[in-house]
Amino acid sequence: MLSIEKYQQIFVEYLEKYSAVKEPKNLYEPIEYILNLGGKRLRPVLTLMSTNIFNGDHKKALNAALSIEVFHNFSLVHDDIMDDAPLRRGKETVHEKWNINTGILSGDAMLILAYQLFENYDASTFQALAKLFSKTALEVCEGQQYDVDFETRQDVTISEYLKMIEYKTAVLVGAAMKMGAIVAEASSEDQNSIYNFGKNLGIAFQLQDDYLDAFGDPKMFGKQVGGDIIENKKTYLYLKALEFSNESDKLILEQLFSSNPEDISNKITLAKQIFESSGSAEATKKAIQDYTNMAFEVLNSLNISDEKKQLLKDFGIGLMNRTI
Repeated sequence: MLSIEKYQQIFVEYLEKYSAVKEPKNLYEPIEYILNLGGKRLRPVLTLMSTNIFNGDHKKALNAALSIEVFHNFSLVHDDIMDDAPLRRGKETVHEKWNINTGILSGDAMLILAYQLFENYDASTFQALAKLFSKTALEVCEGQQYDVDFETRQDVTISEYLKMIEYKTAVLVGAAMKMGAIVAEASSEDQNSIYNFGKNLGIAFQLQDDYLDAFGDPKMFGKQVGGDIIENKKTYLYLKALEFSNESDKLILEQLFSSNPEDISNKITLAKQIFESSGSAEATKKAIQDYTNMAFEVLNSLNISDEKKQLLKDFGIGLMNRTI
């Protein structure tokens, strides 16, 4: 097994060779731009790691890992257009740097490129990877639609929200790990267990992302802090604040999340004050811990060494304690 940093290095070197600009430049330059903006490379690292965990060669998983990363970034390009987001990882979003049409078309090309990468595998592996990828990609789209729908709904439940982030974010983390297991030819039981480990970790990761969106350092976080509040997103923070607040604060919060005032800084400040005073901020941190622990429980069913289980656990702890 390698260190997380080594997996990242190996993947980034492979990515840099892949993402060279081709013709027409107006199609491929935005792709090269978004793929090289940086980021945690969480998903491809998990694919490489998962392959090694099941005694496979991580080098054979590089195309599967790259497919996951290309698809993830495709979804970010289109999400940023839908959200009219100005920043991604501290830099201009693709549609801001170019234009909306370029963002749409380059994103479309990325989705096709993601599928194309599976052609580097034999027929049985290709079929298993493509089947998982198709299921996951559709779930990500469903999750995005739930997310959009929730912006205009006033009756979103916590269970609905958790289902949304499971589809929009967590299933892709689970799929990244299962792809590594597929390349390593692990048993179907181990493939499904590592998927569930990744899915639970993905829910914890998204809850942490929601928390950092409100309470993170903008210089470290790389996105506009308070973006979810500005966009009236019914996050776990918001829903828990409604559950815990007195009638006065609940009314203020509902009014804030049904408005688009010119003074967004005041809206963000007020919402964050209620998140903290209601106990929602602490409840969100507890939920992050709970889902991380659920992921760790899955490790007991994996047919791998204790040393490898500890490596996965250390990775999860690192995600839970991140600040970006």
